[in-house]
Amino acid sequence: QAQLVESGGGLVQAGGSLRLSCAAPGLTFSRYSMGWFRQAPGKEREFVAAISWSGGSTYYVDSVKGRFTISRDNAKNTVYLQMNSLKPEDTAVYYCAASAWVLPTTSLSYNYWGQGTQVTVSS
Repeated sequence: QAQLVESGGGLVQAGGSLRLSCAAPGLTFSRYSMGWFRQAPGKEREFVAAISWSGGSTYYVDSVKGRFTISRDNAKNTVYLQMNSLKPEDTAVYYCAASAWVLPTTSLSYNYWGQGTQVTVSS
């Protein structure tokens, strides 16, 4: 069973930055598209960003375009989410996930999930 482990969450002021990491030991990492989702209290889980297996293609939800960057290092079995210009509305638990599909944006298309890391942005 593949395991995904997120890290890098925390408390930051509005306008600040955080970098999330997701390690995937035991996963044939380079065969999977990777995605980031988030879930705020009382809201449904929301797609944030995805990256293809090679890293050559990425896709973002409109609300984070120009502020967040997804990247991956296949040699380290790790995907990253660099978050800049953070806003209070970015506050959520962030999850990474792995999918055998190409750049999926729906949670049902993902096969493996991490446990999540909390990101809190204060105003």
